[in-house]
Amino acid sequence: MLRSIKRTFFWLSGAGTETLELCPNWEQRKYVAFGATVLVPCAFAFIACAYALSTLTDKASVIYPVALVWAFIILTIDRALLAGYRPFLSWTRKLSQFALRLCVAILMGLTIAHPLVLLLFRDTITSVIEEDRAQEIEEVRSVFATNKETVRGEINRLDASVADQREKWTETFQARFIIQDREDASDALPGLTAEQQQELDASIAEATQPFTERLDVVQQQADELSPTYAKLQTELGYWQTEYERELNGQRSGLVGEGPRARSIKADQLEPRRTEAQRIGALLEHLSAEKATLQTQIREAEKNAIATFETRLAEIDAANRAEEERVAALKRQVEEDQATAFVTQQNALRDTIKQQIDSLLAEQELAKQELAAVAAEERTRIEALQNEPRRDVLTQTLALHELFEQGAEGGKFAFYTYCILTALFMLVDTIPLIVKFFTKPGPYDRLLDRDEISFDAEHQAFKESHARYMEKLADGNLIAVTRNKRLEHALVDGVEHSRAAREFLDSLIAMERSFAEQMKLEQEANTNSGPEKIEVLDAMKKRFYEDLHRRMEVFFTTQHA
Repeated sequence: MLRSIKRTFFWLSGAGTETLELCPNWEQRKYVAFGATVLVPCAFAFIACAYALSTLTDKASVIYPVALVWAFIILTIDRALLAGYRPFLSWTRKLSQFALRLCVAILMGLTIAHPLVLLLFRDTITSVIEEDRAQEIEEVRSVFATNKETVRGEINRLDASVADQREKWTETFQARFIIQDREDASDALPGLTAEQQQELDASIAEATQPFTERLDVVQQQADELSPTYAKLQTELGYWQTEYERELNGQRSGLVGEGPRARSIKADQLEPRRTEAQRIGALLEHLSAEKATLQTQIREAEKNAIATFETRLAEIDAANRAEEERVAALKRQVEEDQATAFVTQQNALRDTIKQQIDSLLAEQELAKQELAAVAAEERTRIEALQNEPRRDVLTQTLALHELFEQGAEGGKFAFYTYCILTALFMLVDTIPLIVKFFTKPGPYDRLLDRDEISFDAEHQAFKESHARYMEKLADGNLIAVTRNKRLEHALVDGVEHSRAAREFLDSLIAMERSFAEQMKLEQEANTNSGPEKIEVLDAMKKRFYEDLHRRMEVFFTTQHA
């Protein structure tokens, strides 16, 4: 288990497991640490990508797989940067190599650092975004408030016009000219004496007294109720506007009929609307009663005059006949006037009714326009309130706006952002920095030795292949190149033959040198005794056995 974990960290560090296992334990522990440093930016990359995606969607099935893929990409890039670094280079090439990889690491670090900084500043950024949202909502409300005030002004103008036309409609039912109001009773019956006139006035006053007193009471009540009714209408209009503003969220910020709206409706609107209806009905009743009383007064006056005329007829027949003639003429005139009045008033009422209907239609259109404006305002505000505004771009703009707010606070936020960004970039580039400033160890030397050997072998192969191609061009074997397998076999045979020849030449040269040296030794030790001669013979035998073994090994390997 520990061996598998160690090999996993070897792989993360970009090192070869087989080569590292040839190194000491302390070298292996160093590369385990390198592999661990690769996991740190990988973990930060997962967190940063997950947060960035969470600003766009809430689906875990999208966020975590994509974050895992991004973390694997960062891991692969960091591993490739570590695997491609070589310490045994000149300082110029080493710095250029490190600078290129550092630029890539910094760019990748920025992609990790910026979302993480946004995550750390999330509460502050959210407050800035919400302030901007509230400001936009307030601007929308101010624009729509102006539009609504314009529409309400039009509705009030139409209400006034309708009330004016309805007053004219009411006046068409009054026929004051039929019964003329008289300043004194002498106008009714000309030729009366002073005593008769006083008696007639007393009779009229007595007959009309109940109705006159009641008319005074009704008029007083109407005069008292009219200011109250006007005040209620004004208050009702004001609280209706406040109730609509509460429904639209302009006062408390809550759209819909909330506790404040219900309180306004129950405590202000409903009592005033009920009281206004009651007082309006009472005023209408008093107006009707007033008209009735005026009619009754005129009838009582007429009856009193008729009674007095009857009494005068017994006194003066001539005056009675004149009075009857005048009364008949008056009735004829009143009938003619009534006929003309009815015709005129009917036509006038038709005209007024048409005007009222037209004004009511315009008023209905204005109310519909007001409702449409209010609906559009709610739609716009709900759209602004429902906007998530969690994407990275919006948060970045809010963070930039935070930098510009206030001399000290903005600078502190900017410096903090720079420090945190540099910290996260350092965390992401730490594997490459640690690798760069770490002293080359046994693994680096083994790897450098393998690369040097491979480069040397590659160079030897290129030189050998060049010589082969030159000989091939001078010979008659050019057709062999049309068959790749035959060409490879021929190249291999030629190279092996050349190697065998050089090997044999080296062995022969070595054997000649050895034979000459042995001859000199034997001549020098001719008189040294048998022991020295036996040693020289043993060395000679051992040399030729070793030479024979080398030849067997070489040619056996070549054959294989």
